[in-house]
Amino acid sequence: MAHSFRCDCPITSALDVLGDKWTLVIVKQMLIDGKKTFKEFVEAEEAIATNILTDRLKKIEEKGIIKRLSLPENKKSKHYHLTEKGLGLTPVILEMAIWSDGNLRDLHPDLSTENPIEYIKLNKASFVNILQERYKERISQTQY
Repeated sequence: MAHSFRCDCPITSALDVLGDKWTLVIVKQMLIDGKKTFKEFVEAEEAIATNILTDRLKKIEEKGIIKRLSLPENKKSKHYHLTEKGLGLTPVILEMAIWSDGNLRDLHPDLSTENPIEYIKLNKASFVNILQERYKERISQTQY
């Protein structure tokens, strides 16, 4: 499938793929929250509408960020997993958390303090590796 990009700028091209309201939320839900089914995404606190979720899952699957798999015991049940390309967004997700913590507290005083932002700042590469390895371990426990 041919992909449409506005120009040859790497940042603009990344935004052509990731720049809507929901794509990185879905990636975050998979990577950090362990979501993998349509139902789990719909029930998440971000409250994505089902029609939008269907559209975004299809688009990011087409872009190679996620893959859709069927369980052997129930072919109707679909699970979504991050690909290596999707896992490559881990540093982006962490940088967004750091930026949000440092720049949005005045606008959003209820912003979560659960994430170990100071640890992430001091050990970004290590934290990226930890998140990716935990994700791979969770996925490896599911039989396909």
